[in-house]
Amino acid sequence: MRTPALRLGAGLATGIALAAGVLTATPAVAAVGDDDPTVGTRVTSGPAAGLAIDEVESNADDTDWVELVNTSSATIDLSGWRFLDSDSSHTAWTLPQGSTIAAGGYLVVDQETTTRSGFDFGLGGADSVRLYDPSGTLTLRYAWTAHAAVTYGSCPDGSGTLVDTTASTKGAPNDCSSPVRINEVESQDGTPGDWVELTNVGTTTVDLGGYVLQDGEDDHAWTIPAGTTVAAGGFTVLDESQAGASGFDFGLGKADSVRLSDPRGLLVDQYSWTAHAATTYGRNPDGTGDFAATAEPTKGAANRFAGVVTAEAWPGGEDETVLDAGDTFTGDLSGLDWTTSSTSRDGQLWAVQNGDGLLYHLASDGRGGWAPTNAAGVDLRYADDTGTPDAEGVTVTADDPGAVYVSTERDNDVSKVSRPAVLRFATTDGSESVLRATDEWNLAADFPGLGANAGLEGVTWVPDAWLTERGFVDQHTGAAYMPASYPGHGDGLFVVGVEGTASASAYALMDDGSFQRVATISTPFSLVAEVQFDPTLDALWVVCDEACSGRTALFDVQDGAFTLASLYEAPANADRTLANEGFAISGRCVDGARATFTADDNDTNGSSLRTGTYPCDATTEPGDGGGETPAPGGGGSPAPGDGGSTPTPSPSAPVAPAVPVAPDASALTEGNRGSVSAPSEVRAGSSVTISVGTQVAGERVAVWLFSEPRLLGTPVVAADGTVTVVVPADVPAGQHRIVVATLDGTLIGWTDVRVDPVTGALAVTGAELGGGIAAALLLLAAGTGVLVARRRRTVVEQA
Repeated sequence: MRTPALRLGAGLATGIALAAGVLTATPAVAAVGDDDPTVGTRVTSGPAAGLAIDEVESNADDTDWVELVNTSSATIDLSGWRFLDSDSSHTAWTLPQGSTIAAGGYLVVDQETTTRSGFDFGLGGADSVRLYDPSGTLTLRYAWTAHAAVTYGSCPDGSGTLVDTTASTKGAPNDCSSPVRINEVESQDGTPGDWVELTNVGTTTVDLGGYVLQDGEDDHAWTIPAGTTVAAGGFTVLDESQAGASGFDFGLGKADSVRLSDPRGLLVDQYSWTAHAATTYGRNPDGTGDFAATAEPTKGAANRFAGVVTAEAWPGGEDETVLDAGDTFTGDLSGLDWTTSSTSRDGQLWAVQNGDGLLYHLASDGRGGWAPTNAAGVDLRYADDTGTPDAEGVTVTADDPGAVYVSTERDNDVSKVSRPAVLRFATTDGSESVLRATDEWNLAADFPGLGANAGLEGVTWVPDAWLTERGFVDQHTGAAYMPASYPGHGDGLFVVGVEGTASASAYALMDDGSFQRVATISTPFSLVAEVQFDPTLDALWVVCDEACSGRTALFDVQDGAFTLASLYEAPANADRTLANEGFAISGRCVDGARATFTADDNDTNGSSLRTGTYPCDATTEPGDGGGETPAPGGGGSPAPGDGGSTPTPSPSAPVAPAVPVAPDASALTEGNRGSVSAPSEVRAGSSVTISVGTQVAGERVAVWLFSEPRLLGTPVVAADGTVTVVVPADVPAGQHRIVVATLDGTLIGWTDVRVDPVTGALAVTGAELGGGIAAALLLLAAGTGVLVARRRRTVVEQA
């Protein structure tokens, strides 16, 4: 379970440099829980005079964080100070020795990640932050009632009121400027003439009346008429004047510029060019990115670029409808999965609730309503009948009828310890009151240092036959995926969404409890909340929650790898602040639409389950309630791509994929060193984000680790020019080289990196470990679990 708005990103960020190891933090000595409203955001006297809360990020970044600023003329030492949110039951985080903030400088108190220690709780939509000095005195406090659309920041820094900023400026001066940006420019052959498109990166509509547009000549100036506005996230086009129409009365030249100033005469934005674009010049991404030639003019709409997937409007219905009656669920509803049903044309839903580890089975009433058939839920436990699995995702498979699989982040009874696992439970209808896991695949060895709240958010199952038919490449072997290489893994792979790495990973889970990662899938999101295989679309859904304003993505297999194909905004009328950690989609097409389902972990307004629609064009419908009982998870689902009858897997020869070629080591010269960049130090088993360059955005590249070339993945370069891969846990410590190349081995660039050793210790922060917990950690680290894995397809009756 993630606390509200918990953001555990995979990237390194500015902030406090922390020593490796486990830090012990205790509650502030005197004042924890004393949320004194008279304490404000600035210290005006004493040794810490000039210290202020300057910026707060509680939503939509890789991590939650608080930026402090020192407006005084002397360095302030914050070593031993304690940081807490509004919940006094959380353990205050102690700033380590050496936490100083220079005169006029900034210091970021950041959340823990897989590569850095920090506070281990999230900052919610209605929350506060408190800072205590070493004696336990509450010194700084700032509270808010809703997430900022960007961040809350002081304008001017350290002395102004905290307001919603225009841009996040972590560890740097705040941006409270006009949110209006030049977004696209047409300087020749436009319709009806030249034009300039503006966008608004802020949170409220801006009145453009009185703003002034200029080209490269100072005497060419046009004042925008009163009443002209640009909505938050919207676009407004300023046209060259034509007969009878208002607009700017100068043309844009081959080598020219556009400048925008506010009514006070302050420059808001500008862009210059030396030659006409073949299409137009536009920002990538809209409003915030660098200018580049677009793929086509998109006047008044989001920019498009060759090879870059642009977020587009949700193609289904604009609305989402609440399905559950008030208090049907108690909050924390998370993973969802839709399957066919022998008794209902509408199919059935499985759902899990993470805080109390419950499994729900839901049925349709045939009139659009859905409700649990097991109102109290099934109490899930580990194989030894102990613990509370933090159930985050759920799926069923075609090769194992009579079972559900649940992904977890941890055992909630030992909440500080990461336990990213897939559990198997034997049930057909969720009618049991208690279920013990028959099998567990604990993936902790693949994610050393992963935070306890940063584990497996979603899980789904993908048939082997579907993968081999599409020439899927096994990143472990670097060759075409061969199911026979993993005996005892069943007839498909499990794809898990990992919150802390913002990626998805495909695993073969063997019947002896072992596992092998077969692929890592980079995503465009700051976190992954859900994954869902969709045989109707021949695609994999990857879902983000309110951290990405409810965006979803579709991946298909291209050149042997899962590749981003479509990126969707949330439905137009949906609440984009919902913590939708669960997503499922029906396989049944009715009146040109398939039902979608989302699970809100926050139980907003007493409702957790909502439904929407996604378009379809099917001539037949599965799950009509007749004949044989369909196998859960696809046995009666539409065949991939046609929305039709039950698929029948059949052996087929794999399509030869484009197997990456390793560049020659002799090509790695001092002359091309540094043309890509990465953190100088990474930990074996953790993810690393590499900056390749926006010039190759949208292209698939191969990332290698030298000296002996080892393929780390073949990700697609994101719009911001980055890729993310995972450094295998068995990579030896020491100096290595990260090398990025095209699939045919043409070098793009390389950089040095030092791989830190994996110690085998689980990362735990925020509290001293009692003897019992410490002993349990030693057992876990030594691999001495109590679970003996059973064969996956053995159905075990549970009490």
